[in-house]
Amino acid sequence: MSGVFGTPDPERLAGLVFELAMQLHVERARRIAIEAVLRDAGLISDAVIETAGADPATRRETGAALDRALAGLMRVITETADPRTPLRKEGSTQ
Repeated sequence: MSGVFGTPDPERLAGLVFELAMQLHVERARRIAIEAVLRDAGLISDAVIETAGADPATRRETGAALDRALAGLMRVITETADPRTPLRKEGSTQ
């Protein structure tokens, strides 16, 4: 399998998959916790969350975040530097 990114390095791809899985788990756990706290406090409902997700401003913000994340992934795939470096800055609060 080659193409735009050349021949993929199996170790680099495996590292990328595990990094993505870890990031997804962390983000999902945080989102669930935040939603639960807001819901338990009576500040938000599932309907409000769904509506907010469809808001054009929210979609622009999440789209920009996706673009940044994809740029980081492409960097990992295309760079020749050490592939074991994290996709996120250490100590980042994002």
